[in-house]
Amino acid sequence: MPEMTQVVDSEVISAYATYVVIVVLKMMLMAPLTSYYRMKKKVFANLEDTKLAHPVEEPKFVRVDPDVERVRRCHQNDLENVVPFVLVGLLYSLTGPDAATAITYFRVFAASRLCHTVAYVLPLPQPSRALSWLTGLVVTCCMAYRVLLHNFRL
Repeated sequence: MPEMTQVVDSEVISAYATYVVIVVLKMMLMAPLTSYYRMKKKVFANLEDTKLAHPVEEPKFVRVDPDVERVRRCHQNDLENVVPFVLVGLLYSLTGPDAATAITYFRVFAASRLCHTVAYVLPLPQPSRALSWLTGLVVTCCMAYRVLLHNFRL
């Protein structure tokens, strides 16, 4: 088991922090992208929000739009996948994994989420989105498996 100072100063933790920031920032940018689509399409979720597009509250602007919903679903998918990656990746990093393997996991996950967003928002034909989602899921599951192996000494 590595010493805590070795773990904190490690190349793995540094890479983990870098790739977590990348995917979290990407996830956070989905909210302004949703707002952009709402303003562009004049589609709002709440009546009071319609004043952003019209001086008086307009019920006709409270509706559902396929483009806005697509961006919202992409953001929801990020929440469902990035949060587990952040938690599992931290636990994995603390087990003292091989640096090359860990960095590869982090890079592949980040790339898969970026590809997933592009495939979802544009939209690209399937199975591009499904494969990018599955890639990220497999990476997170592999790290979780390694954490369990390490902790149960299997």
